[in-house]
Amino acid sequence: MITEYQNIFTQVQVRGPAEMGTDDYGTLTEDRSKSATFSSLTGWLGNAQLGPVNLGMVGIASLFAGVIWFNIVGLSMLAQVGWSIPEFLRQFFWLALEPPSPEYGLRMPPLNDGGWYIIASFFLLVSVMGWWYRSWQLAAEQKMGKHVFWAFGAAIWLFLVLGLFRPILMGSWSEAVPYGIFPHLDWTTAFSIRYGNLYYNPFHCLSIVFLYGSALLFAMHGGTILAVTRYGGDRELEQIVDRGTATERAALFWRWTMGFNATMEGIHRWAWWFAVLTPITGGIGILLTGTVVDNWFIWAQEHNFAPAYDGSYGYDAYGSYEAFIGKE
Repeated sequence: MITEYQNIFTQVQVRGPAEMGTDDYGTLTEDRSKSATFSSLTGWLGNAQLGPVNLGMVGIASLFAGVIWFNIVGLSMLAQVGWSIPEFLRQFFWLALEPPSPEYGLRMPPLNDGGWYIIASFFLLVSVMGWWYRSWQLAAEQKMGKHVFWAFGAAIWLFLVLGLFRPILMGSWSEAVPYGIFPHLDWTTAFSIRYGNLYYNPFHCLSIVFLYGSALLFAMHGGTILAVTRYGGDRELEQIVDRGTATERAALFWRWTMGFNATMEGIHRWAWWFAVLTPITGGIGILLTGTVVDNWFIWAQEHNFAPAYDGSYGYDAYGSYEAFIGKE
């Protein structure tokens, strides 16, 4: 049996002098930074060059605010285990910096009752928004489109809905998401149960569709390009004028598979829209939860989206097993 080579990782890494980039006039900017290095590990998956990094004042301020958030959360968790490093490492996945209790509403609580959470959230907001602005700034400097900026903004929309917009509409910072790994997952589960199963939220459904669609498109695109690198799929100029190229083979594969191909440009539009619509629709669904709809299961029944159980399956119209037991 012949085993065909699959180029999942780059085994041959060709390196030249470090690429330092150009300015707006196409002139090499050798004086921008001297920190560029090479990494064989990153070279397995892509370009082996690391750097240069061009942060600017906004980027530095964003990183500084992010470090402050990270330290507040980390030190708060460390304080919960009596400043014990071994206990911190052992319980790390269960530790969290929790938002204030409901009785504080939108007021500033004492530091140990959620105040540190509010302060940390402020610095996280500054960090994220600063980095978002930086993505616009860099694109403008390179005379690029702002597609990355708007894609990042879609993710920030969901971030703001969870930690700012919805808590304000609900009148309490307690509605925000805790900072922690398992507590974050627990919050998600409790949120779904509290509002009648989030799976009946139509915007949640759309978000999952776009999420799975993004994964599928990314796998299709990545698999296709890797499959034709043996024909020079990464050498784009030749693909425009030659016949029998990697591009033509890839296009034929998908036309024969699906009846059409997205083209080398179109696949990126498909992927961009699917990825961007994932957090946009998810954020809409979260924002409507508790503010407009109190129980998604009942809402789904009222709109013929979910079956209205009559008790014959052991549950009444509201999914109450106790009510069914009482009938007997």
